[in-house]
Amino acid sequence: MVDFLSGAIRGFWQSSPVRKYWRTLGIFFALIGPGIITSNVDNDAGGITTYSLAGSEYGLTLLWTLIPITAALIIIQEMCARMGVISGKGLSDLIRERFGLRITFYLMIILFLANLGNTISEFAGVAASLEIFGISRYISVPLSAFFVWWLVVKGNYKSVEKVFLAACVFYFAYIISGFMGRPDWGVIGASLLKPTIRMEPGFLMMTLGLIGTTIAPWMQFYLQSSVVDKGLKAGDYPYTRMDVIIGSVIVNVVAFFIIMLCAVTLFQNGVKIESAKDAAQALAPLAGEYCSWLFAFGLLNASLFAASILPISTSYTICEAFGWESSLNRKFLEAPQFYGLYSLMVFLGAGIILLPDMPLIRIMYYSQVINGALLPVILVFMLLLVNDRRIMGKYTNGLVMNILSWLTVAILVFISVAMVVFALI
Repeated sequence: MVDFLSGAIRGFWQSSPVRKYWRTLGIFFALIGPGIITSNVDNDAGGITTYSLAGSEYGLTLLWTLIPITAALIIIQEMCARMGVISGKGLSDLIRERFGLRITFYLMIILFLANLGNTISEFAGVAASLEIFGISRYISVPLSAFFVWWLVVKGNYKSVEKVFLAACVFYFAYIISGFMGRPDWGVIGASLLKPTIRMEPGFLMMTLGLIGTTIAPWMQFYLQSSVVDKGLKAGDYPYTRMDVIIGSVIVNVVAFFIIMLCAVTLFQNGVKIESAKDAAQALAPLAGEYCSWLFAFGLLNASLFAASILPISTSYTICEAFGWESSLNRKFLEAPQFYGLYSLMVFLGAGIILLPDMPLIRIMYYSQVINGALLPVILVFMLLLVNDRRIMGKYTNGLVMNILSWLTVAILVFISVAMVVFALI
């Protein structure tokens, strides 16, 4: 009787929808990572500063922009992830094969300079966040540089990915901070669903900044390379797509809470800031000391996170472009160019922060201008590649996806050109 019951229960479990659900969920958690990590790391020191400024200078009027930004991010990241699982190659690898070495060479030089500027800004974020807690940059920056270098050089893809996924969890510090600001959710909901456009240079520039800081050129290279390095295949595509969608939503939820918190505290009290560090310090008398600490801790986490990812992205991209070994699953001696580039980016970025009288604001500023100029080029390359049947087979874009993709690219091209023009003027 016992054997009969156990056999019946086993048979029911094996054929039950519950078992299939848990099996699908288990596969999903085994395959997630690239999409969530790539999106979250874009909430770096520059991104948090941009969101803080948007909330403190314009209140809740820019919240609605996060809805179309999320849609654009999903469309672009989905195409990258799809190219990775179908082709088994990184984006720069495909660009070299399709468009030639000369174009790829100049593209890599520009991308290296932009990413170096971004890496410098991440270590500036590390220094600024820990100075709030009384730790000198001459201690925090070298220790942080050594930590992110050791993490990647001594680990492999699985171990590094676990650390990065854990870092994503700490972005909840901003969500908690948002609730500590005691917002009026009715007013916030109305602002989120009510598009507001002011034909003022400052307002338009801030709108461009929000878009530019959320969709950066390096993200497309890193996402596709990490999908390949993780070993994901065509059969994993549904899970990879869900990974991308979840990551794109999470990154903008965090952005929402940062903008909202600064709007209901700093903006309402007329407090002016110039950086995320200023925002963290200004929150203490308005929303409480714990809220200020959480904001500063979020900045530290985001800066360390991005200081690891940006150099990895650069190494992936350049090594793939020139056919060098590029994988976190290789040792230093097996992939010397990959780890050499990574080490150069980390220690050069950290070292520049420690130099006296360096024009850090100017370096970070022009790196964003380069990002804005480079993004349209990368997006056009992506659309040509994702519609190439020799590469994608039956997984090319459909008609509706192509219309949405080209429309998104056209809007982003216009925005990127406008951002560069505004910046230069």
